[in-house]
Amino acid sequence: MNLKILFSGRLSHLLPRPQEDYNATVVTVSSARDRRQWVLLVYRLPREPSTPRITLWRKLKRLGAGQLIDGLVALPLDSRNKEQLEWLAEAVIEDGGEASIWTAQPATAAQERSLARTMAEAIAAEYQLVIDAAKEAGNDPANARRTLARLRRELARIRARDFFPPPERKDAESRVQMLTRAVETVR
Repeated sequence: MNLKILFSGRLSHLLPRPQEDYNATVVTVSSARDRRQWVLLVYRLPREPSTPRITLWRKLKRLGAGQLIDGLVALPLDSRNKEQLEWLAEAVIEDGGEASIWTAQPATAAQERSLARTMAEAIAAEYQLVIDAAKEAGNDPANARRTLARLRRELARIRARDFFPPPERKDAESRVQMLTRAVETVR
């Protein structure tokens, strides 16, 4: 992925180059004015202690942030995402690091599609885990009810950070619905 951040052309040499082709959800964008705005968190934390770094990584993963390079993550711009990244920036500063929030737009539609594809692939893997767990729960009626409750919660958590829904989303929803019907018929 080669992303030029509009607020500074000098950062382009720090960004990774594509290493392989991906086949996933495609976001189509026709012109610069149609491209989405992104909110970026730029951060640096001390190596030690490692707990703040791990905590930040987990929170960013829970939000569904796309990692552009080490210390630079992006989310589609909306008030919720911006507020979440602002809270994380404050936490980074409280932990002795540096952080700032930026809004930006990828320089090309291809760059935006690449970022969206990367984010969609990560979410697709999470949906696949739900699909697999729902299949497995169908074979274990004794634990199906408890598993169903857990999968519903997990599906809701994944949907909250699913900005570019992959095909696996419908499959996961369908599998959970099938499990729901199976559990209800056992009653």
